[in-house]
Amino acid sequence: MLLTLTTTHRPATDLGYLLVKHPGKVHSFDVPTGTAHVLYPEAEEDRCTAALLLDIDPQRLRAQRDAFELSQYVNDRPYAASSLLASALAKVFRSALRGASRDRPELAATSIPLEIHVPVLRGTPELVSRLFTPLGWQVTATPIPFEAEIGGDSRYVDVHLSGELRVADALNHLYVLLPVLDDGKHYWVAPDEIEKLLRSGEGWLAAHPEKVLIARRYLAHRRSLATTALELLEADQPATEEEAELPVARRAPLAEQRREAVLAALTEVGASRVLDLGCGGGALLTALVKDRGLTEIVGADVSTRSLEQAARRLRLDRLPERQKDRIRLIQTALTYRDDRLRGFDAAVLMEVIEHIDLPRLPALEAAVFGHARPGAVIVTTPNVEYNVHYEGLSGMRHSDHRFEWTRAEFAAWAESVAAAHGYTVTIRGVGEADEVTGAPTQLALFKISEVTA
Repeated sequence: MLLTLTTTHRPATDLGYLLVKHPGKVHSFDVPTGTAHVLYPEAEEDRCTAALLLDIDPQRLRAQRDAFELSQYVNDRPYAASSLLASALAKVFRSALRGASRDRPELAATSIPLEIHVPVLRGTPELVSRLFTPLGWQVTATPIPFEAEIGGDSRYVDVHLSGELRVADALNHLYVLLPVLDDGKHYWVAPDEIEKLLRSGEGWLAAHPEKVLIARRYLAHRRSLATTALELLEADQPATEEEAELPVARRAPLAEQRREAVLAALTEVGASRVLDLGCGGGALLTALVKDRGLTEIVGADVSTRSLEQAARRLRLDRLPERQKDRIRLIQTALTYRDDRLRGFDAAVLMEVIEHIDLPRLPALEAAVFGHARPGAVIVTTPNVEYNVHYEGLSGMRHSDHRFEWTRAEFAAWAESVAAAHGYTVTIRGVGEADEVTGAPTQLALFKISEVTA
């Protein structure tokens, strides 16, 4: 079972730093179903290729839960890319999947030219294209024919992908989509697979047009797990016909309800100049630009990559000048004072505060409520009490959350901030509320007190 990753970024041999595998050596790793080898067929300054070769041990394979009587002799597992290869990839390229590189941190955060080759993959050219093209890949998927005496094409394809992406993004795409194309897992799919899917799909899965298919196949068609995963993805797109088959899509997704609640609050305070603080990839910004009553919209985030995604989502390069003049994207840390954020009618912190370490939260309060001091501030955050309704969720809703508050904890924080900075605050729920646990999202609307305004 083979997968190769090639770059022409100069010096191309820096790929070894990104993968944390020296190009001059052969690296071998024991995995549950055999041995994984990493080697470099070519390692020149202008072109470098890393190969992941998985050598399956038939006797170990026989011990897997999906084995049948002659599985060690009759199956495609030793050569067709599947969850076996995805698991090996996760083990040998663990740091690269996280985007971590001690020696080349800037390069790890940079999109570079990449080529991926998977010689044998179960699937059709059309499905491979549907899964990889929306992620920025150019796809060539060639059906593998049967022997001449049989004729016709097999159910396998030879796949080549090319594009400019971060190595971490490329590896996470493969980690999720290889088992999706194979439509099977070599191990029992437990609820903790939801967290793996969300972690590896961060930044791309929520907006993928095939996210329902991906969730279903990745989670082995376990309907309840797929439903929970789709809820937690906080999908940025309207429900499709395929999503409508799932209970989660019979009403507006929570992310959509949250955006509508934020827009309603902005209308309530009569805002025309708005900050989207921690704007991420631009999910809220796309809704804000549709409101012609907003004369100035600023998206702010510490991540340049997120700002690039927001610019692409907004199609800033294609907007007419008059529309483009309404929108600005700026890089800034919300825990530091920034004069560019002063003087706005309203600021939105939508699902932001829970990503900040609690000891740093006072710095955000001082920077936003004290220094920037908009006329109104809208804050949304998860209600941790509601998490019991998400089947299979054993921790917080997102691996990057530093905390999640109960309704009482959120109310106490909001009232303390309002009192300290001269605001009044009202709190409301967003989403379908449960009698005991409340709504899934909680929203605080801060308004500058008339006495201090």
